[in-house]
Amino acid sequence: MNSLNIAEREAIQKYFGTSIEELDAEQFEQILKQIRKKYHPDNFAKFEDETVQEMATERFQQIEALATKMRAHFNPQQTSVGHAASDFQHHNARFAANRLKIEIRTPDKALKYDLFGKRNYRWLLYGETFKIPGTSTSIVMDENHYGSRIGYQETIRMYLTFGEEQATEDVANWIYEKIVDRADTLLVGGQKVPIDRITILLAIRRETFLGLGAAMTNDE
Repeated sequence: MNSLNIAEREAIQKYFGTSIEELDAEQFEQILKQIRKKYHPDNFAKFEDETVQEMATERFQQIEALATKMRAHFNPQQTSVGHAASDFQHHNARFAANRLKIEIRTPDKALKYDLFGKRNYRWLLYGETFKIPGTSTSIVMDENHYGSRIGYQETIRMYLTFGEEQATEDVANWIYEKIVDRADTLLVGGQKVPIDRITILLAIRRETFLGLGAAMTNDE
């Protein structure tokens, strides 16, 4: 189990209004949802101040890192062996994905075709690969889709692959821009993720974290 230091315990008291010992996993998730809504950087865009926006983003990332460590407290069996729960936030963190499972639940029957750049809405085949524009990242369809499949809700399942040279921000931005206002639920590696830019990025980083190392440069 990852131990919480004094500063982290004080932060839990500040944001969650209680100590971690007085929370259970369900209460934690409920309060975290409220905290994300309250402190999301989009709430501070109205100030039109770049410094304020950067500070809001940094605080939100700190809250997410704290939430990751708290989740490890409640579910120690899910914590990666050999890494601290927040190591993926480090500036020297390295990431790569090998078939990271992405699930999108949506009432929009055209979304699956738009994700794969399809102009013909007749079919998508299991194993079909699409490269995300402007990146070295590929996604692979995990099932067949014939026709437009009319229905109130469907799940799109696909696998995401990229190397260490790929900026995770570009991947997260692409997913967010494709599904915002079009999907009801996003799962990254089986974990439900709120559909906003920052939490998608953090979820991808958490699931694809390799370890800490020197930052890559163009000369390497």
